[in-house]
Amino acid sequence: MRPRCVVLPTGRAPALEEAVGRGGGDLVDVGEADALVWVDPDDPEGLRSVLDANPHVCWVQLPWAGIEPYRDVLDDDRRWTCGKGVYAEPVAEHVLALTLGLLRSVGHYSRQQSWTGPRGRNLLGARVTILGGGEITRTLVRLLLPFGCYLTVVRRHADPIDGVAEVLASDRLHEALPTTDVLVLALALTPETEHIVDAAAIAALPDHAVVVNVARGRHIDTDALTTALQEGRLGGAGLDVTDPEPLPDDHPLWTAHNVVITPHVGNTPEMGRVLLAARVAENVARFGRGDPLLGPVDVDLGY
Repeated sequence: MRPRCVVLPTGRAPALEEAVGRGGGDLVDVGEADALVWVDPDDPEGLRSVLDANPHVCWVQLPWAGIEPYRDVLDDDRRWTCGKGVYAEPVAEHVLALTLGLLRSVGHYSRQQSWTGPRGRNLLGARVTILGGGEITRTLVRLLLPFGCYLTVVRRHADPIDGVAEVLASDRLHEALPTTDVLVLALALTPETEHIVDAAAIAALPDHAVVVNVARGRHIDTDALTTALQEGRLGGAGLDVTDPEPLPDDHPLWTAHNVVITPHVGNTPEMGRVLLAARVAENVARFGRGDPLLGPVDVDLGY
């Protein structure tokens, strides 16, 4: 059977329409579609309206790994997939760039206008704690292994991960923090993980530790982070996401010498289009064969 698919909103993603064909599917009107590829990252009401009018759609592909805008639209009546794992490699590479930049004080030096004194720490042999156990983490582990880092992963279930020295359940996060040199956030945003890095977590880190966030801004208490950086109780922060986002122009984090901020570009649109198109083509082919789909959403967990 050739899957009957629609890509909506219409005309927004010709590359994904081509991907449907590469996966062996036919592009049809939504009234005839079994599968819907939804390309708007933040229009839950639009998607809800389409699905309410077309209850026959039995599979929905969402564009990004983070699906919190769509959590209230999820249901048990159809299959849901997202971009989970699609963008792991570019985002993990961005973590590595931010981490090295912070430890080697690249942000600090780049703001200087004269020759200054030496500062910096090694990533070699550092103790790195990663929050989240998904594909970004697994890719990052592979990138960090040549540096001889001691790796700890904190995740919902303490299942082992190749190359990781310790995997801890989420309720044991504070056990890892006092010996952490680099804390990386690469986890889904849920009510349970909002402000997982709060004032208490920041206080538990060594003064030299750096925090790198490529997940969602609301994982971190921004006020607590800002205060700790200003008071010298934290070595630095690399933020590809912020709360609020975009970060206001007058926010003190912009001028902090030990902070590097990038505008949510761990995965740029140019990087992402090719990767998402490949995922859509593969999932369309799997849907047609009746095989398990990649990037399944757990409706109960919301990611």
